[in-house]
Amino acid sequence: MANRPRERQQRDEGPTLDERVVNINRVSKVIKGGRHFGFRVLVVVGDNNGSVGIGIGKSREVPDAIRKATERARKTMTKVPIVGTTIPHPMTFKYGASEVMLKPATPGTGVIAAGGIRAIMECAGVRDVLTKSLGSSNPLNVVRATFMGLNSMADAQVEARKRNKPVDQLLPPWRKSTYVSQQQ
Repeated sequence: MANRPRERQQRDEGPTLDERVVNINRVSKVIKGGRHFGFRVLVVVGDNNGSVGIGIGKSREVPDAIRKATERARKTMTKVPIVGTTIPHPMTFKYGASEVMLKPATPGTGVIAAGGIRAIMECAGVRDVLTKSLGSSNPLNVVRATFMGLNSMADAQVEARKRNKPVDQLLPPWRKSTYVSQQQ
């Protein structure tokens, strides 16, 4: 037993998640003796397979703020519908003064987005999408608008049931083949 090499103990932390820091902001609190500085961090976490979450952490030190934001993002992870490599349908969602437009794209287009929208789409596992940020460019509001927009998207099967129509009639021609291959 003494001659056996030690085996490394690996902690089981669950599935590997994609973590991205979207924004680090320095904030201050004015008190009688001057200013106390701290940091606010916005983090996006996803499994690249349809689950994504956002979190905000505040602390005096950046690493502590990132850790707090990551923990909160893991707690807020939700499942978003994905058809093939894109989103099910186009939509516009508003949060505060920021408005985000999301449109499905044909396979091979890529993620046409910037900043926080790109981080959310890539962490969620969306590979083909067209986006546009309208209104305010505040990173916090843009990320929240994108996150809420993805959460409010409806799956093709659910919509087809509501309308009493087959799924084929709701999808554009280029997406019917990807939907059929996913169901098998």
